[in-house]
Amino acid sequence: MLTGNHSTVTEFILAGLTNTAVLQLPLFFLFFGVYAVTVLGNLGMIILILLSSHLHTPMYFFLSSLSFIDLCHSTVITPKMLVNFVTVKNTISYPECMTQLYFFLVFVIAECHMLAAMAYDRYVAICNPLLYNAMMSYQVCSGMIFGVYSMGLIGATAHTVCMLRVHFCKADVINHYFCDLFPLLELSCSSTAINELVVLCFSAFNILFPTLSILSSYIFIIASILRIKSTEGRSKAFSTCSSHISAVAVFFGSAAFMYLQPSSVSSMDQGKVSSVFYTIVVPMLNPLIYSLRNKGVQVALKKLYEKSFS
Repeated sequence: MLTGNHSTVTEFILAGLTNTAVLQLPLFFLFFGVYAVTVLGNLGMIILILLSSHLHTPMYFFLSSLSFIDLCHSTVITPKMLVNFVTVKNTISYPECMTQLYFFLVFVIAECHMLAAMAYDRYVAICNPLLYNAMMSYQVCSGMIFGVYSMGLIGATAHTVCMLRVHFCKADVINHYFCDLFPLLELSCSSTAINELVVLCFSAFNILFPTLSILSSYIFIIASILRIKSTEGRSKAFSTCSSHISAVAVFFGSAAFMYLQPSSVSSMDQGKVSSVFYTIVVPMLNPLIYSLRNKGVQVALKKLYEKSFS
């Protein structure tokens, strides 16, 4: 047992989205519906890509991996959140909290790098179409996918190991609806200098590197599209990127709003709303974005529908 102001924490209390009792049940049904759509949408996308032979290309290989990440990302957060809406005391044990933190970080970091890998795929497809098959071979794509998950595992392991050495105060209420990095560090009674250094170093790589990769890819893509003389050719080239641009804007936009605003109680409460967007709503939106804006997916859905009811 630690002495002084320190204590051996066995569980935390999650403050949740709201303390208003009358909102708990409506929010439960709302987020249950969102989670059901997320599971059906992402599982449906993975199965559709597996069953449709014309979707067995690098672009859809990455898309199926993104759907898997989104499915897991939402599953780490939402079921516990739903339970908390219908229980009196929103507690989470220390081991469960650290486990949730670990897998949340695995999938959020993996999503950053997956979006960067998908941007590179679009860069090769538009800027080097003749070399596409060679540059995006099965071995290359598999290596990129392995790298994406490796980055997630390494980053999550580093953050979680550092969190395990933190001593928590007796005030064990996490001002959030899940075990996130910064709300946990706010409860620390010991020095968090090492944690902050790890956050700085890994953020530089896991946020800055994917962001720069995506931006540089689209700078070359836009330059290449502008060199196309026909309006139809430009429109066709841009349409292959529109779904990915939407997914990137939604994910990085909501995450930036959560983590780049001034630190205060009010901003933390606002941050809960934006974090709902990128942890729960974005995994639901991605399969919808790709099904509504991607002609390949639309054709595959139509063929599967006709095959099922013919």
